[in-house]
Amino acid sequence: MQIFYKNKANLCQLKEMPFRREKDIQAIFENNLTQTTGLILVKSEFSVQNQRIDTLAFDAENNAFVIIEYKRNHNYSVFDQGISYLNTLLKHKADFVLEYNERFDQSLRKNQVDWSQSKVVFVAPAFNQTQKQAVDFKDLNIELWEIKQFENDIVVINGLPKSAYQPSIKLSNDKNNDELAKITKELKTYSEDEHLLGKSDDVVELYQIFKQGILNLNPEITTTAKKLYISFKLNGTISDIEIQKSGLKIAINMKKGELDDPKNLTKDVSAIGHWGNGDYQVIVKDTENLEYIMSLIKQALKI
Repeated sequence: MQIFYKNKANLCQLKEMPFRREKDIQAIFENNLTQTTGLILVKSEFSVQNQRIDTLAFDAENNAFVIIEYKRNHNYSVFDQGISYLNTLLKHKADFVLEYNERFDQSLRKNQVDWSQSKVVFVAPAFNQTQKQAVDFKDLNIELWEIKQFENDIVVINGLPKSAYQPSIKLSNDKNNDELAKITKELKTYSEDEHLLGKSDDVVELYQIFKQGILNLNPEITTTAKKLYISFKLNGTISDIEIQKSGLKIAINMKKGELDDPKNLTKDVSAIGHWGNGDYQVIVKDTENLEYIMSLIKQALKI
């Protein structure tokens, strides 16, 4: 990745500054974890069953634990180590819940955690092609994030997307690998198609129109299928769409009092239980207010 700064009419390339230690990467991540990833730091250097985890985090949106491991070089297997961490997490759930409760003085129970969304993240300045291909399965919750630092204190963090047609690891499993089979049986990756399954053509078309409307707000907006809704993200979640039988329930990720809604089209859901992020929600059954709703969602863009 080349990063430039503008000096009058000329572009000057910023020099990449290699990390001296893995601890330096870890410090940047843990000190800015919620801001950069939306995750909550539970424990640094968490030890469980003779295995040391660099960073234990919690994904409040998915109610799931996330293990983060930091690396400086390419001399390791992201697949083998990732599977080992997932195995530890799923075999020793009580240890992770106990650490969370002690850290936040909470009473989280094992059945309140969505273990199917457990995830391992590797963070490194770069990954080679072998490592990228090793975890390129649509139902394997192992992710690769690249981090680079440049002169003038500039840091770039980039999650590496999986390929468009990644296979299912459940179909490619070695039948003799019982550990991998048990892990993948418990994990679950959701897809947009699952949310659309069984919905009428009218609702599917309505979703596609609103989806494209949100994506048109910024070319870098991405979509992620969650258990109960589709999430739209740009430097954090901006909106969520829950696909219902007769329409869409759209959440706008802004706090109460922040949204400028002169038509009063949205509902304040800050004081009631609801799916999705933010304190505002609107139910749509047609495209009558499409442009206006896009103007509301645009206010949630964190750019």
